[in-house]
Amino acid sequence: MAGHSKWANIQHRKGRQDAKRGKIFTKLIKEITVAAKMGGGDPAMNPRLRLAIEKAKAESMPKDNIENAIKRGTGQLDGVNYEEVRYEGYGIGGVAVMVDCLTDNKTRTVADVRHAFTKHGGNMGTDGCVAFQFKHCGQIVLAPGASEDAVMEVALEAGADDVIPNDDGSIEVLTPPDPKAFETVKDALEKAGFTLAMAEITMRPESETELTGDDAVKMQKILDALESLDDVQAVYTNAVLPE
Repeated sequence: MAGHSKWANIQHRKGRQDAKRGKIFTKLIKEITVAAKMGGGDPAMNPRLRLAIEKAKAESMPKDNIENAIKRGTGQLDGVNYEEVRYEGYGIGGVAVMVDCLTDNKTRTVADVRHAFTKHGGNMGTDGCVAFQFKHCGQIVLAPGASEDAVMEVALEAGADDVIPNDDGSIEVLTPPDPKAFETVKDALEKAGFTLAMAEITMRPESETELTGDDAVKMQKILDALESLDDVQAVYTNAVLPE
């Protein structure tokens, strides 16, 4: 599927995420804690933890914060016990929305997520109601201008699943969702001299629905309300919104 406005949409999304930087540390600390709890506190042996630390460093998180989050995950420091939970629902016009959370209180979280949906014209669905519309994968995006042949050669050699040129000149590289496999492809592209505009393990929509006008405004309100919740780590949608 060639994305009609993939680059503009990704830049728009990144800009909105950057505007919420105050919440980024909280989300990253939770992710580091859970990654350390699940896979151990040694980044060399724990790809998920390695990626979480890399993201934290990219956001200039102090080293002490990172180390304390790891210690809470491994039980060396007292900390909150977070659970991973995913909620699914529908936005404006029935577009699909998936919400990944880390929470210490599922009753509170589900109530907050449901309220964010219904307050702005969406509704929460049941488990699996929209998951089939997304592919769990690593997604690496290169800005317009990179050589498709060169990207394909490096990416496929490193284990990528697919390389997708978009109409706007950007190139997407899809990898398995496993953090180690994702990291291998990402590292290979960086070593080959490519600049990565975005690299994350995500839920990528299999097809997209473009919203405009009032529908786009209402949909953005749903996404903003969900992303502002303390327990929400990531929100995925197949809606394409104007810049």
